[in-house]
This record gives sequence, structure tokens and C-alpha cells, in this order.
Amino acid sequence: MKYKQFIKESPAVSEIGLGAWQLGVNSGWKGMTEQEAIDMVHYAFDNGINFFDTAPNYGHGTGESRLGKGLKAFDRDKIVVNTKFGHTDDGGTNWESSHIRKSVEGSLKRLQVDYVDSVIFHNPPSSFLDGNKNDHYEILERLKEEGKIKAYGASLDTYEDIKLLLETTGSKVVEAFFNILHQDAARAFKIAEENEVAIIAKIPLDSGWLTGKYNAESTFNDIRARWSRKDIETRARLVDEIQDIIGDRNLVHSAISFCLAFDAVSTVIPGNTTIAQLESNLKSIENPLPVELVQKLQDFYAGRVKQLQLPW
Repeated sequence: MKYKQFIKESPAVSEIGLGAWQLGVNSGWKGMTEQEAIDMVHYAFDNGINFFDTAPNYGHGTGESRLGKGLKAFDRDKIVVNTKFGHTDDGGTNWESSHIRKSVEGSLKRLQVDYVDSVIFHNPPSSFLDGNKNDHYEILERLKEEGKIKAYGASLDTYEDIKLLLETTGSKVVEAFFNILHQDAARAFKIAEENEVAIIAKIPLDSGWLTGKYNAESTFNDIRARWSRKDIETRARLVDEIQDIIGDRNLVHSAISFCLAFDAVSTVIPGNTTIAQLESNLKSIENPLPVELVQKLQDFYAGRVKQLQLPW
């Protein structure tokens, strides 16, 4: 495992982290038992992963609780934990500044820790990102002073939102929607580096498309049912073109390695519903992409994908 700078107050983080949405009960995907969840956390740590990403709404709080049980076996100062604010453990949303403390303290209790390394807005409406117009960031600064969090930021999808957040707040962590098919966030990477802001690359496999297991005939009955038939056919065609670009390289490993090719990215959090998937994802670090191939994939996005404005 390789490690990169996250925030000054925390240890360097593993290039591949564990996105912990799948650990909870009824998280919307394949379910796992509590023991399976704990086993996955232990497997991750034993194989060099020290970054764990969670949220109150993952499994209505059970994602954080199970992650906390799994992490109890390890020294807290060797682990970096990121949680979120906005989507609540009862399945609703609450973006009010008055709810921040309650949300953070609830996360701390479920995770069984005294502090989290970072807490971030969970894909908030853009209106909450301007630090000149919201008092949320004053409260987050107080939580830093109290030692309950070390840093804060937001999980965001676009360059414009990231730019607004970084220019008006003291945010030091951004979880950015970034993969071969969605590269808009990369325009903010220079700003992030200049301000020593850590980038967590989320959805690196584009909700499963960059695993190669879907095609133009695929159908979905979960959250991905949002895609129209045209969306699916377009995605399938683009994935075929990516495979042509990378040749005989493994698509999953290439997709994760593409994200890691950017210095601004501290860690990548691919989803894993089984230890076998996690084991495969970890092999990505053994197959870094050549600089020329990274450039070809950037050119592919700029010339072929950007204009399509693919829906999430």
C-alpha cells in the first residue's frame, strides 16, 4: 500500500480507502451481516487500508455502528475516519446549522470514537457552500477547537461548487465525484493543492459501469433506475471505447489507477460488497497507468465525453 498526505493533523492515508456505505443494514445494495461487515473492516486494515469513509444515513446509522465495532480492534491514531452531515440517520435530510453538533456527536457515539478526522457536507444544495452567507462553518470551527473534528469540507460533484467552497470557507477536505467519465472536478485540483485541501475521489467506477459488467441491454431496479435507455446505451458505448484505449489492461484497475494518477487525490474509495471485490480493487496499486495513457483518457473525456453531459 502507498500513502499520501490527507490533512496536517492526521496520518497519511492509504491510496485506496474503504467506502463504508455497504456495511449497514438495508443500505440499498447487497446486504451483509454484522460479522461480515466487521470482517471486511479487519481485512481492509490488515491489507494496509487506514482511511474509512462513512455517513449517518448509511444503513440508518448501522453503517457507522458496524464500522466503529470493526475499528475498535486497532489503534485510533493509526486510523483516519471521514463522516458526513446533512443526510440523517433516520433517512431524512437536515442542512440547518443548528443540527451540525447533534449530527457529529451522534456519529462519534456510533463510531465509538472521541473525534473524527473530518466531517463533510453530504452533497448539499449549492446554497450552503458559501461561507460568507452561512454560519455552518463557524460551528464547524468550534467543533475543531473542541477536538471533536480535525477538519471539515463537503462531498461535491462539480468544479463550480468546489471552487465556491474553497474560496469562502476554511474547508480542508473535498470528496469529489471523479472518474474517467466525469472529470469536471479535476479543474479544481490546482486550487485544492494550493490550499492544502485533501481530495477524496468518490464513485471511481462510475456506479459499476467501469467494471465492464454492464452493456447496452442492462436494466436496473435500484437507485440506478434513474438512467434512461438512451443513457444506458450511451454509457455502454463509451465504456467500449475506453476498453479500446486501455487495450488488454484490467478496466477496474485502470479506472482506479486513473484517479490515483493525480497528485491532488489523497485517496480513492471504490465500493466493495464482498472481500473478493476489495481484494481485486487493492490490486490497482500494482498497475499504475503510464502518463501517456492518462493523457489519452483525459483527451477522450475532453473530446468525446464532456459535451454529452452524462447524468450521474
